[in-house]
Amino acid sequence: MSSQRYRFLEHTADAKFQAFGKTLEEAFSNAALAMASLMWDWKIIKKESRRSIEVEGKDLKQLLVAFLEEILFLWDVQGYLLGGIEDLIIMKKEKTFNLNAVLLGDTNKGNYAASGDVKAITYNEMEVLEKNGFQIQVVVDI
Repeated sequence: MSSQRYRFLEHTADAKFQAFGKTLEEAFSNAALAMASLMWDWKIIKKESRRSIEVEGKDLKQLLVAFLEEILFLWDVQGYLLGGIEDLIIMKKEKTFNLNAVLLGDTNKGNYAASGDVKAITYNEMEVLEKNGFQIQVVVDI
């Protein structure tokens, strides 16, 4: 397994990426950073604001969509730019998966350049695979 966090793949009209991690939690975190990188340079975002989030899904794909949509919601409603993730934990309950995480970032006070817009997360070609660690594939509507 390489040390790369994510890579972009060819896709018509939308953006498609794969995210990697030694653990499922690391792969989810890297998927969020990949999505953020379509809209801003997450590496330069000051980590001045911490946001605790909790989402759930009936399976890992629905959990991934809920997680990425929460990040989009915070951007759309509050101008919150993701710069990192801490303490991401995925737990399997009886009939659902739960994800808790602390998002690190800043609100866009004109200090950062937005480079694009992700309109929606799709289930099209979505994968959550365990092979040499974990690999996630996501297509987003831009």
